[in-house]
Amino acid sequence: MSTRTTLVIVTILIIVSTLAGIFLWNQLPDPMASHWGVDDQVNGTMSKFWGVFLMPVITIVMLLMFLVIPSIDPLKANIAQFREYFNTFIALIVGFMVYIYGLTLVWNLGNTSFRMSAAMLPALGLLFVFAGTMIGKAKRNYFIGIRTPWTLSSDKVWDETHRVGGKLFIASGLLALLGALFPNFAIWFIMVPLLGTSLFTVVYSYYLFQREAKA
Repeated sequence: MSTRTTLVIVTILIIVSTLAGIFLWNQLPDPMASHWGVDDQVNGTMSKFWGVFLMPVITIVMLLMFLVIPSIDPLKANIAQFREYFNTFIALIVGFMVYIYGLTLVWNLGNTSFRMSAAMLPALGLLFVFAGTMIGKAKRNYFIGIRTPWTLSSDKVWDETHRVGGKLFIASGLLALLGALFPNFAIWFIMVPLLGTSLFTVVYSYYLFQREAKA
């Protein structure tokens, strides 16, 4: 996906979602539910103003950060090699933020019969699957991917860590999708694979670096 196409898609998503919040303003409570615990019970609220506008603002800031990153990275030539995957990831993560925003609006309109964690799983699963695909294509840089002291020190360590890590993130995404069938345990289908994958890739990159140093 080109950068221009990405900008068009995410701009439309942000504008439409913000307008939806404004349109529903009079039907939303004040304060609004804004945070749910592992038991899917509301444990945090915020004023209606921030309930409607905070997510669009955060999304815009994230978008600007993602657009700036490729131009300031000392290894930006490497990012250019997988830029189309990165652009697609930007669109997907903005789409994910808009989806969560939509769930929040639906909940605050009084439709509270669903589990928030279970409702998030399909979107998270798809995001993890594509993140794994992108990671598998990523070249060494300082902002995107599995950035440890050891992957950043060696192209070989980077490539091997990301080859394995990409597959693990895809597997984590598939497990998250599977978790939608078990709503009572949804949070575990998110946290356990993600934490396990993150820990493994750190340890694995260290192992590869040490092996390369001894070669």
